[in-house]
Amino acid sequence: MATTALGEYLSARRAQVTPELIGLPTHGVRRVPGLRREEVAMAAGVSVDYYIRLEQGRERNPSAQVLDALSQVLRLDDDAHLHLFRLAGLLPVPVRPAAPEQVDPQLLRLLEMWPDNPAIVLGRAFDILAGNAPAYALFDGFQQGPNLMAKIFLDPDARSFYPDWDEVARYTVAGFRLQQGRSPDDPRIRQVIEELSQASPDFVALWDKHEARGTRMTSKRFHHPEVGELTLQINAFDVRSAPGQELVVYHAEPDTPSATALARLRATATVESPQADQDPGQPASSRSSWSGSPR
Repeated sequence: MATTALGEYLSARRAQVTPELIGLPTHGVRRVPGLRREEVAMAAGVSVDYYIRLEQGRERNPSAQVLDALSQVLRLDDDAHLHLFRLAGLLPVPVRPAAPEQVDPQLLRLLEMWPDNPAIVLGRAFDILAGNAPAYALFDGFQQGPNLMAKIFLDPDARSFYPDWDEVARYTVAGFRLQQGRSPDDPRIRQVIEELSQASPDFVALWDKHEARGTRMTSKRFHHPEVGELTLQINAFDVRSAPGQELVVYHAEPDTPSATALARLRATATVESPQADQDPGQPASSRSSWSGSPR
């Protein structure tokens, strides 16, 4: 049965909500994971036929009231709630240019003003658009090119580099799903999804869950081949001048083993980063590469 992105999302989220979560009694053997369609419809106050048409793509214009009710039944958080509204066409979807992304020269200069903190700029498809010297030192040896998703799912060293790989992968895919909902026609996002769908069963399993979350992990553990394990705090900021881009800055808590390890790592950082040879007046492109792309 043909369906829509909205129908796929409803079906995937329904499969992850148990009857107990919404106070429904269960009897006997259940043949479907999560809720049945009729259970969702009853809890949301809509007819079973209407809800089936939503999942099958035969109903494409649900009201905001219906979506609010479904969000409550499916236990969607704020990010997932907004994602649902975007899929239903009730929120504006930004139009993105097909040209490669570029980083504002002022932002490149800002990266170099953090000599003690690894900092990177992520594009809307999680391409690594730029970074400073500490970032290159932290993420040295990135084997899958300048894309965070490719690093996590295609680099054979990813699971050792990220001791909490399962959590990192889940959060990253949920954030990418939110980006895809904001820009469903973006060719670069589509390219990343297609490539990972063909090459990584782990990605497919997480992508099929349809989790959408903008909240990042607040800290992340790394196991660096030269300085060992370190835990870094994460601060992420939207780039106002380039919607969809994100500035991510890492730091270690003072007077901790991680701070000592980060200091040792900074000592190995090259004085000149890959942006050093660029004309300051020319923004960096997502199609450019660096010798030590971040993980």
